[in-house]
Amino acid sequence: MKLPPHSEEKNRSMAIAIEVKNLDFGYDSSQLVLQDVNFHIESGDFVSIVGPNGGGKTTLVLLLLGLLEPTRGDIRILGLPPYEARGKIGYLAQRIALDMNFPVSVLDVVRMGCADRAGFFGVFGGEDRNAAIEALAAVGMSKFAGRNFSALSGGQRQRVLIARAIAPKPEMLLMDEPAASLDVQVGSEFYELLGRLNKDMTIITVSHDMAFVSEYVKTVLCVHGRVAVHPTEKWDERMMDELYGGPVRRVRHEHNCVEKGCEGSHER
Repeated sequence: MKLPPHSEEKNRSMAIAIEVKNLDFGYDSSQLVLQDVNFHIESGDFVSIVGPNGGGKTTLVLLLLGLLEPTRGDIRILGLPPYEARGKIGYLAQRIALDMNFPVSVLDVVRMGCADRAGFFGVFGGEDRNAAIEALAAVGMSKFAGRNFSALSGGQRQRVLIARAIAPKPEMLLMDEPAASLDVQVGSEFYELLGRLNKDMTIITVSHDMAFVSEYVKTVLCVHGRVAVHPTEKWDERMMDELYGGPVRRVRHEHNCVEKGCEGSHER
């Protein structure tokens, strides 16, 4: 798909996509979920947010989207407050509420990503259709455009939902455990797709798959009440064990390991 000038590598490398300063957040006044959070993410980075359940990963995502307000501190997304930057972010939630019995085509699902710019009566224009077609091409789903969304496999649906997220040509793609329900082989293909999309936009995803982190991701954001940032090449098993509070089991997610039972990813 054709991307705007801001997606060019030389321009992206000089910008800050996300900056968080002195952030605290708690759902009530008695206990903070996140405390004294400071980090920045460069434009064009591929970031995986990792950490134990209950550590604050999804809370951090909601704060970045502007769906929660910090108790203290400041967040800037592409230089803007989160609620002003939403139009620049493509988002894929962990769970999507869709009626699988509703007869909607793949192309129409993707066009829903352009809903914010639909006309007063919610009518999509030719520009939105073209954007949806380009997005489907970017995720390798062009030939499924006229098919019913409910007829797709789980991996195909995830690709279509990513197409929906990138149809408006965002500068950033933010996902909360997008491959959690996918099997091993489909998950590996999905991660390869994200690696290709990262050439044109900043990618941030919550993930428990440590093999994915080591193979595709550039930066690891460790969240467990506080937040620490590590380049992937400095991420090791000692850090992982400290983050998850003990040893974790390795389970490799690769095409050639589906039948061989290789090791590589991590679970507690």
